[in-house]
Amino acid sequence: MTELQRKRVMLVDDHPMWIDALSEDLTEVGFEIVAVAKNGTECLSRARATRPEIIVMDLQIPEPDGATCIEILLQEFPDVHVLVMSASGERADVLRAMKAGAKGYLVKSASKEELIDGVQRTAIGDAVFTPGLAGLVLGEFRRMVTVAKSHNEEGPVLTTREVEVLRRVAKGLAYREIADELFVSHRTVQNHVQNVLRKLQLHNRVELTLYAIDQGLHDPNS
Repeated sequence: MTELQRKRVMLVDDHPMWIDALSEDLTEVGFEIVAVAKNGTECLSRARATRPEIIVMDLQIPEPDGATCIEILLQEFPDVHVLVMSASGERADVLRAMKAGAKGYLVKSASKEELIDGVQRTAIGDAVFTPGLAGLVLGEFRRMVTVAKSHNEEGPVLTTREVEVLRRVAKGLAYREIADELFVSHRTVQNHVQNVLRKLQLHNRVELTLYAIDQGLHDPNS
């Protein structure tokens, strides 16, 4: 796990004590904290300046809020993994974060060990949720897929290459890693992902991962 733990992390929260405690915990297990921010404006500027690989953030921060920041940053840096840590476990907040592109969602009442494990799993591309929230997200996802299929009885048709890309997205690979495996450019991978999202009427990589799991395309050994 040592190589993964050296990944660059940015923390975003408007409670300094929370940032200090989490920063200390993550540093102890080997992560590098490259930036912290207490509001949306700082989040955007400091993320652009430091290029973290993982962003751990609260949704309820001064404007722009956390979900808006996630959307903006993933447009600019699609390979960054975002893990939301929030005091709220409300359905609306969880789904807002997922639709913005967060990789996972943990409530702050989780134990120190659970929070650290969540960041470690996010670092390797896992979708991480507080128990109970995963079912909520998957249930909403299946509802959306059912609605989409009702408009197209045969379902969307993906090309062989799109399926290859989808399998690798589901494994948590970054776009550059997928590009290397398939011997194509980073831009080509992005284009394939956007085509798949459009065809499936999904919003982001998390929903793509859930789709792959639901369709039996998610094989960690493939």
